[in-house]
Amino acid sequence: MPDDIDQDRRRFFGAAAIAVAATQFGLIGPAQAQQTTGEPAASFGPLKQIEAGVLSVGYAELGPADGPPVILLHGWPYDIHTYADVAPLLAAKGHRVIVPYLRGYGTTRFLSDDTMRNGQQSAIAADIVALMNALGIEKATIGGCDWGARTANILAALWPERCKAMVSVSGYLIGNQQAGKLPLPPKAELQWWYQYYFATDRGRAGYEKYTRDFARLIWQLASPQWNFDDATFERSAAAFDNPDHVAIVVHNYRWRLGLAAGEQQYDTFEERLAQAPVIGVPTITLEGDANGAPHPDASVYAAMFPARYAHRVVTGGIGHNLPQEAPQAFADAVVEVDA
Repeated sequence: MPDDIDQDRRRFFGAAAIAVAATQFGLIGPAQAQQTTGEPAASFGPLKQIEAGVLSVGYAELGPADGPPVILLHGWPYDIHTYADVAPLLAAKGHRVIVPYLRGYGTTRFLSDDTMRNGQQSAIAADIVALMNALGIEKATIGGCDWGARTANILAALWPERCKAMVSVSGYLIGNQQAGKLPLPPKAELQWWYQYYFATDRGRAGYEKYTRDFARLIWQLASPQWNFDDATFERSAAAFDNPDHVAIVVHNYRWRLGLAAGEQQYDTFEERLAQAPVIGVPTITLEGDANGAPHPDASVYAAMFPARYAHRVVTGGIGHNLPQEAPQAFADAVVEVDA
């Protein structure tokens, strides 16, 4: 590894902890986008279901079956409709587009009642590898936002042979429990208020009782200039009725703080991720110019992508849920990085 990349990598842990509160971004090749403020996009139509690993995964599929595959991953508290406008754009370009519900969302279900409802980062990434195996996809371009971006990062870092290229909103998001225990400056801690809320029994009960209200609040805080309507929100909120949703979300955030254990079969993965591995596949990172959620500054993570790499800020009041707010910009990035 070149010395300059190694030095940046060593600085990454400390710098990233501070940078989650930053609001200024690096800028390479700005992109313009229009917000989606009118009628919500048409539904994906009938979804498919397939057994993969420990799950029966619900997913949307668009485009030709023999097209170059693209897998698009949503985050919390969102669902597959993050890509309701992106997927048709990519399908029209000839891509086979797969948009799965993550564990705890939509029609995705655990195959066994005995399986731990585990939300740790490597477990979610392993789900996507299992899905690729079940679908007969050897290698795909992966795109993600929020939890989906972290999952894409992990897949590219641990299974680079399965990842042709990547588009990641908010850049490098691989975490570890030790970094999660480090205190942040007060303003940064404030942005993670929900993480600490979920650490309490009151928080779990509150999220279970007010799931939709909670999700709507996060949408508003994370994308303060996104004028989504009730129909758009309700279409995604239906995914939170999944019987495992609350358990997965709460475990995810408790695990990050070291307040909940993961599963032993993922220990090796987490040990590798704790070293902040560089990602060697072609990558484009995107950031909205009005992202109200915690996110690192692009200057912190640029060195984590030593292969072909570009970072772009998407302007026009674009918040955290960038693919849904600026679908053309996201689709363009996928087409470019896949080329």
